[in-house]
Amino acid sequence: MNEKLQKVLARFGYGSRRNIEKIIKQRRINVNGQIANLGDRIEINNFTKISIDNKIITTSLTKKIVCRVICYYKSEGEICTSYDPYGRKNIFNKLPNINNARWINIGRLDLNTSGLLLFTNDGELANRLMHPSFQIEREYTVCILGNLNKEKKRHLISGVQLKDGKAAFKKVIFQKSYGLNKWYNVIITEGRNHEVRRIWAALGIKINKLIRVRYGNITLPKNLSIGNWIELSFKQINYLRKKVKLSIV
Repeated sequence: MNEKLQKVLARFGYGSRRNIEKIIKQRRINVNGQIANLGDRIEINNFTKISIDNKIITTSLTKKIVCRVICYYKSEGEICTSYDPYGRKNIFNKLPNINNARWINIGRLDLNTSGLLLFTNDGELANRLMHPSFQIEREYTVCILGNLNKEKKRHLISGVQLKDGKAAFKKVIFQKSYGLNKWYNVIITEGRNHEVRRIWAALGIKINKLIRVRYGNITLPKNLSIGNWIELSFKQINYLRKKVKLSIV
């Protein structure tokens, strides 16, 4: 059976489908001596040779991929890409080594946002967990300056118009107040770039602090310190897999 190249490589843990598509467009993947093009389909057999950046990768039919997911507590000022020309702090330098695969981030957090980040070696799992069609909840703790009146709260839930379409929170929950600072938890079911910040900004409200505390039912562990990670149990991994209609491990 032949499949799209990006789907095959995602299954073997070489990135999410979206990231692999970018690499294909950059003409960095070679299949059986030919530069791959977006839309190519391949059939994996014992004679298939695939290389990324001239490095042969393992796609053995007998290769057993054990799905792994880790939870990382990102600090403000860390970037979520594996390379940065400005030399800023990189989260990938903090992650454990993994054999014959790479860690794929399930969504990203911007430079000034801290909190929960999930990583996996299963590209298909990463792709589905990020896809808006699965409506996976992300929960954030937000600190704003000043009050949120009923009218603005109604707009946060009913939706505001952004440049890339309408966006809204599923829930907005007041948490606490410290002087002029008000803390809320918000829940959203997609992950467009800077979406949480842009929704608040559309109503003229500036965020002072933003922390992701939950992805699906995986919450930021209270005993996990900033800059550290823990590995999820198979029970937690299988919850995520069931949510996106993948077989359990």
